[in-house]
Amino acid sequence: MSDIKKTKPRSSNSTGQNTYPAGSIRERILKAAFGLFSESGFSDTSMLDIVTRARVSKRDLYALFRTKHALLAGCIHERAEGMRRPLDTATSEPQTRETMAKLLVEFGVSILKTVCQPEALTVFRLAIAESDRAPEIARTLDNSGRKANQKMLAELLTKAQERRLVATGDPAVLAARYFAALWGDLLLSLLMRVREAPTEREIATRARAAAETLMARR
Repeated sequence: MSDIKKTKPRSSNSTGQNTYPAGSIRERILKAAFGLFSESGFSDTSMLDIVTRARVSKRDLYALFRTKHALLAGCIHERAEGMRRPLDTATSEPQTRETMAKLLVEFGVSILKTVCQPEALTVFRLAIAESDRAPEIARTLDNSGRKANQKMLAELLTKAQERRLVATGDPAVLAARYFAALWGDLLLSLLMRVREAPTEREIATRARAAAETLMARR
């Protein structure tokens, strides 16, 4: 029996901390499941724990998610979408090196602030913990987050190269170089809990350093 069962309140007069009566059934299930996975771990969370916290029936749960891994995949997919940081080129694509550099810095700051949040780190830890049994979950996270951001940046660099705003070379390679400079070993250290989250100053410094790797003339 999981610890969550031992501490779960029996009263229907909930404070909202352990139950999720609002929203659609799917939203309630995903919110309850992610909360329990975060608190107790994937292995120690049962489907009964989830239906109890979400206040839905087993029939409702299994109609949407046939297995617990499918439920975890749903939680991760939903949050991985939030890790995709769109490049804000809605007004106009950068026309000068200065505006291009500014956009690259803003993009890096947005990514770091998003992924360094505790909930985002929990998503990574859950995907890693279950990667042997359900590798498709880790692939979902990687495709929706990291690869989507790299692809978006590579597309922007292709256009920027036509105006000679950034370094020459394979845009995909340049995008990978940008992210390597942006992250270094930060994400690994955060996942291992061997360091604190970066300050806003560190985030800005990392974003500027990443932008500079693309602005250098080659």
